[in-house]
Amino acid sequence: MDHFLYRDGVLHAEDVALPEIAAEVGTPFYCYSTATLTRHFRLFDEALEGVDHLVCYAMKAASNQAILRTLAALGAGMDVVSGGEYLRARAAGVPGERIVFSGVGKTRDEMRLALEGGVRQVNVESEPELRALSEVAASLGVVAPITVRVNPDVDARTHAKIATGKSENKFGIPISRAREVYAEAAALPGIEVVGIDVHIGSQLTDLEPFRQAYRKVADLTGALRADGHDIRRLDLGGGLGIPYTRSNEAPPLPVEYGAMIREELGHLGCEIEIEPGRLIAGNAGILVSRVIYLKQGEGRDFLILDAAMNDLIRPAMYDAHHDMVPVIEPAPGTEQAPHDVVGPVCESGDTFARGRMLPPLAEGDLVAFRSAGAYGAVMSSEYNTRPLIPEVLVHGRDFAVIRARPTFDEMINRDTIPEWL
Repeated sequence: MDHFLYRDGVLHAEDVALPEIAAEVGTPFYCYSTATLTRHFRLFDEALEGVDHLVCYAMKAASNQAILRTLAALGAGMDVVSGGEYLRARAAGVPGERIVFSGVGKTRDEMRLALEGGVRQVNVESEPELRALSEVAASLGVVAPITVRVNPDVDARTHAKIATGKSENKFGIPISRAREVYAEAAALPGIEVVGIDVHIGSQLTDLEPFRQAYRKVADLTGALRADGHDIRRLDLGGGLGIPYTRSNEAPPLPVEYGAMIREELGHLGCEIEIEPGRLIAGNAGILVSRVIYLKQGEGRDFLILDAAMNDLIRPAMYDAHHDMVPVIEPAPGTEQAPHDVVGPVCESGDTFARGRMLPPLAEGDLVAFRSAGAYGAVMSSEYNTRPLIPEVLVHGRDFAVIRARPTFDEMINRDTIPEWL
């Protein structure tokens, strides 16, 4: 469920008509719904009610500070994967004890930043990282709480580019070697083992891969406890998928995911951490664009928009599908026709959809890409010297620009010309 609905024939974000925002900020722009962000976070929090837990929002999905502050006010922790994300979380008012630091290539500077500023735990991905963290923690005279990310060699049954739990993926330590790595961790200075971390991928639409991975984690918990480790926290990652099309069978609900966690891991008495990102932010955001031209090609019609692959790269990168709807609701029974929906960037890959059935649209009409709140704005760029587009947050009848569109002068003046030129 989201809060982007037609009212009197006009698509609204909560109580704000999208043409009203477009008139003020221009197009294209991202628009987020506070009510949807809140609802989706609470679904996860309520799914684990009665279990000692922390829902850590995976910031890589959408990291605007207004979004982070909205979720932090609800009690969310944050899952960060870079020093920059760590600083964003802190700037949004998230305390260090609610920040989990993940990522396969943490630098010593990033480790120092987190240990000095405060961190709930560091999810260690390799032995070299473990040894580096020990050195940094010892040099600071502090103890780094850690989990080790184990790779359970489970097929997440998702897109190859967002699968992370198979043996050929770059993430984590093979679960078969976990006991020796934990033994090394326990012997290193500046390291405190607090739990286990696992994350098998993103956009999962079936609970069975989670179940397989969590059973392996349960077995490992018993083995590590028998080895003398105080395993009291299980970081289960994120990855629960969202419906990108209205016709698709819906992925499992958070309440079903929570019930499965209880079933597989509830007997261990561990605190549970989960790190959802896409399901919290995905359907809480849309991309609004304007039609520039309608162009007739050889055997196909092109709908050329002012949004492009630099604004929303998921279709070009993953062949991702986003439902597209006109902002002005078509009359019932309006005939649709196939269109190739493209942007103005000089790349053939700047194509959002091929043969997409759409109602008649004209130059200047507004269209909305649904389910664009996750991995949209955060992956955007200034390719072709196109400005990063505004982000707008809606709260009931109010809306605010939470990231402004830079001017061309601001973009160009970031360049520095050497004195010999």
